[in-house]
Order: sequence, then structure tokens, then C-alpha cells
Amino acid sequence: MKQQVVIISPALADANNGNWQTARRWQQLLQPRYQVRIASHWPDGPEAGADVAMLALHARKSAAAIAAWSRMRSEQTLSPALAVVLTGTDLYRDIHSDEAAQSSLHVAQCLVVLQELGAEALPPALRNKTRVIFQSTSARQTLPKTSRHLRALMVGHLRQEKSPQTLFNAAQLLAPNGTICIDHIGASLDVTLGEQAQTTAAQCLNYRWLGALTHAQTRRRIQQAHVLVHTSAMEGGAHVLMEAVRSGTPVLASRIAGNVGMLGADYLGYFDWDDAQQLVQLLRRCDNRGTDPLYNQLHLQCEARAPLFAQQAERAALLHLVDELQDNSKQPNNACKHPVSL
Repeated sequence: MKQQVVIISPALADANNGNWQTARRWQQLLQPRYQVRIASHWPDGPEAGADVAMLALHARKSAAAIAAWSRMRSEQTLSPALAVVLTGTDLYRDIHSDEAAQSSLHVAQCLVVLQELGAEALPPALRNKTRVIFQSTSARQTLPKTSRHLRALMVGHLRQEKSPQTLFNAAQLLAPNGTICIDHIGASLDVTLGEQAQTTAAQCLNYRWLGALTHAQTRRRIQQAHVLVHTSAMEGGAHVLMEAVRSGTPVLASRIAGNVGMLGADYLGYFDWDDAQQLVQLLRRCDNRGTDPLYNQLHLQCEARAPLFAQQAERAALLHLVDELQDNSKQPNNACKHPVSL
């Protein structure tokens, strides 16, 4: 009989966000060896008693489940068998001020970050139990792209962490330019930002807010776009970046740790966070791809990073992590065999 693992995710299928995508994919990758279920809290029913390990996404939002699990394991004098996965706002905001998030870090046997700069945001004392697991996605064929204009695509719900204002400002700066068009996919999670998106669409014919689309629809639009634009202020390791890279679509991204950790320090497609003018300059250079080498250079750089986001690499790392977590005899006292090197 397979041993049972629980994945705690603050978001379930109805949210269709990054945490849910990660939880669902990890369930599928682990299923050949483990029985895996996804829950938003713990214990979540009689089946919780059979769990041998927990993977908890987000140190703050999953803190209650993490604390309950830690108490149970301690009362039974078992090793933690707990990995806390730092997915974004917890890594770059919550762990610096929220006591529950901080507690999650300390009770975990292992900490997982989703890009190669993530561990730098952690206290030095915790880095020896931290590892990087790059997320993965399937490779997709690049679809034919229109020759009438440059099609830029942003994928991200309208909330402050995604900094959609940078995209709105870029659309305003580009408004007289009919050769660069922007599509924006994402639900309005902030009333003010939703109103700003509507205003931008009314004032700028080159900007379209498409609202929330299904994952399949979104991936197809990524395949069709010339470039993906990613304006975030804060990211733990954005799923949409690797979807673009694995689709052969170059990325223009804000220069923040979560993006640099995904795309590499030498990537040429960065703009300073909240700098719409720099973003516009990059878009114009991509639009001039017949004479400016930047677009082709970005394409080659993304192609070189693509193997990092292959499914077989993530599966191997994930299985190794869970095998280690439930191997109680070899993993006492919150140790992590393969910490990240900085």
C-alpha cells in the first residue's frame, strides 16, 4: 500500500492561481509512489491520521495547518516530516513581520524555495535546511504570430503584488503607436485596479483587458504572443514565466529577485520595477526585431533556461524530498540533507 502525503494549499481549484497549480502538479508527480491529497486545512478528516508527510505551501497562509501538524508529530515523538514551501508573498514579506509565518519556518524539517535566489531572503541560520525546486510545465510548440504588430501579453490577476499599474502606464505611453498591442489576462481582485484596467482599455486602443481565462486558453495565448510581460513587485517563482519559456515566448520582466532567480542574472529582458518607460523601451526594441538583435537574444536565453523547468527534473527533486521527509530514522531534528549553496 502506498504511503499517504498531504499537500496543504491556501488556494484550491476554484482559485486557479499559482498555489493551486503547484499543488495539483505536485500531486500528479508524486502519485506513482505516494497516495496524495490536497487540503486547505489539517486535520481535514479521518484520513489525516494516515499522513506520513506534509508539504505546506505558503508559510503564513498555511500556518494553522503547519502548527497542528507540528504539535501532533511532537506529541508522538516523531520527526517533523514537514516541508514548508515559500511561494511568494510569504518569502518576501510575511516572514519578516508575521509571527505565525516565522514559526512555520522554524518547525519545518525542510524549507523549499522555487528559484535560485530565494534562500537569500531567509535568515542565514535557516539556509542549511533550504533547497531549490524549480517548478515545471510541459513544453508547448510556438504558434504562428501575427506579422501586423507586436503582441505583448501579461498574465496576472489584478492585485498590488502584480503591479499592473506599470502595464497601464506603458499602454498610455504607447497609445499613439499602432504596432505594439497589449493583452492582459487576469481577474480583478482589487476594485480600484479593475477600474484602472477599464479606464486604460477605454483610452488606449492598443490595450485589451481580457479578464480571467481558463488555464488552457491562457497557455494558448502565451504560445501566440511575441513576448510575455511580467511587471510584479513580488514573486516567489512565477509559474507563468516558465510557461512562456517552455513555449518559446521571450519574457520582459521586472528586475526583482523572484524573476532573476528564474531567468538568470545575465538575462537581457529586465526593466526596473515600476518603470513603465524602461518597459516601453524594451517593447519598442522587440518591435524592431528585424534590425535590433535583442528579441533574438532573449529567445536564445529563454531556450537555454528551458531545461530547468522540465517535468522530469521537478519530479526527481520532489520525490527525493518526500522520500527524505518520511525517512524518520535518517532525518532527525529539522535537518536537510541537500541545502542550497549560496
